[in-house]
Amino acid sequence: MNDYKKWLTERFRIERQRFDRSGVYAYTQRAMAYNSNKIEGSTLTPEQTASLFDNGTLPQNDNYYRAKDVEEMNGHFLMFNCMIDTLDEPLTENLIKRFHHELKSGVFEDRANGYAIGAYKERPNMIGMYKTVLPNQVSEEMGKLLDWYEQQEKNLDVLAEFHARYETIHPFQDGNGRTGRMILFRECLINPDLKPFIILDVNGEKYIDGLKEYRENQKTEKLVSLMNQEIEDYYTQCKYFMND
Repeated sequence: MNDYKKWLTERFRIERQRFDRSGVYAYTQRAMAYNSNKIEGSTLTPEQTASLFDNGTLPQNDNYYRAKDVEEMNGHFLMFNCMIDTLDEPLTENLIKRFHHELKSGVFEDRANGYAIGAYKERPNMIGMYKTVLPNQVSEEMGKLLDWYEQQEKNLDVLAEFHARYETIHPFQDGNGRTGRMILFRECLINPDLKPFIILDVNGEKYIDGLKEYRENQKTEKLVSLMNQEIEDYYTQCKYFMND
């Protein structure tokens, strides 16, 4: 398992440095950016995402592109690179804020709306019908969450609970799911008993159900089951690149 993750991390760094758009780094960038943004309502297709990542352009289309979708896709690419660059750093509030800044700093709509970028939310927000932690309580609750997480033996149950609690806090005005899923990927890369995964948009309903299960019953069975499924899927995709 650790050999697999060592190989993966090395390939990410080497291929990124070489501007390689044909290997596992590019595959992961495209897949994670597409699926994580799609879960949040992005209208871009996998092909459009790939074109944006590969050469910074979008194919001609009779439909309009939403500027926010393009800006957030580019921001996700940058957030992934930031994650790779900071694997040796501890998971802290400041690091999570850096992820958010990379994701959102180029999004005009968020800036025009006065959203805090790379900083905790300043206005109350909700997840559907569910209230989240109030802005003046976010820093305290995030501190408690990270303190708790640091003391745990890292496994999927703990990771699922961390993620569900993070999403319940909803520390940012927008971009909580994407930063949260990036943290999941990162923690799986650096902890010896975990394997990385990407939550696919086709499993979005299972993902939402898993978060709901924790919010209502403090259980993580559905999230852990989904994570195990996604671990196998991502590993299968990575094995293709191991045969080069």
